[in-house]
Amino acid sequence: MQAWRNALQSKLSSNVSVAGVTLSRFIVAGPIAAVYLYGLYQYQDTAMPSFNNAFWGFIIGASIMQILATGLMVKLFKMNNYAVGAGLAKSEALVAAILGVLFFGSALTLLGWLGVFLGAIAVLLMSGITSIKRFDAKTALLGLACGTCFALTSLWVREGSLNSGLLFPHSAAWVLLFVISLQTLILLGYLLLKEPHTLSKLWQYKGTTVAISIFSCVGSIGWFSAMSLQHVAYVKTLGQIEVFFTILIAVLWLKQPLKKQDSAGLLLIAVAAILVMLPN
Repeated sequence: MQAWRNALQSKLSSNVSVAGVTLSRFIVAGPIAAVYLYGLYQYQDTAMPSFNNAFWGFIIGASIMQILATGLMVKLFKMNNYAVGAGLAKSEALVAAILGVLFFGSALTLLGWLGVFLGAIAVLLMSGITSIKRFDAKTALLGLACGTCFALTSLWVREGSLNSGLLFPHSAAWVLLFVISLQTLILLGYLLLKEPHTLSKLWQYKGTTVAISIFSCVGSIGWFSAMSLQHVAYVKTLGQIEVFFTILIAVLWLKQPLKKQDSAGLLLIAVAAILVMLPN
């Protein structure tokens, strides 16, 4: 889901502003998240939640960080060194592991740490960073900032789910609904005040916009659910199999040849995924 969403966002970014492309991720995702939550209650009825202040703090923090992260990613789409920046943005698993241990009480096993590091090396290798002679500091900083924002989003999503007082999967579904709804309101308000013409642009490309929202929401259901069950660093490392689907899109849809470093990176990602899935 995320591989297709990123491909479509990259395409939309050539015609729509950063804020507009960011909104495309959320604009129809809210109703989908609401239907998903309703379906969960129909399948397994449970108590309605009673949220505390900590929960709302995590919701607000995660919402803002994900908007910033998506905006930074869209800026990377527009840069010549996109591959390097996107590779550094994928450092979120390693950043999440470090922040999780330092501030969120996470405890990773030795094999888990090895898997996280191998995953980070894999995405940097596949970004082509080893072949860049003149390292672009601006692109690197943008990529690392993007990865850090995504990492904080994920960590706060997990904390929000754990503070909801609900069992899985209802806890993750409530967090998803609130985060997407708040993000939509923030971005809509900004665009109405600053870029009303961007909304017309999104309507002009409504097919792509709706597709982005659908792929994003379905992907987020998976992310939010997994992160409510397991450490963020493990989830994000396993989630790097997204790169495999990104390459499939590039090779089969965009007709781009597979590079040697891509094959090596895929092998490392496979090893990293196995390591983080081993019993802890």
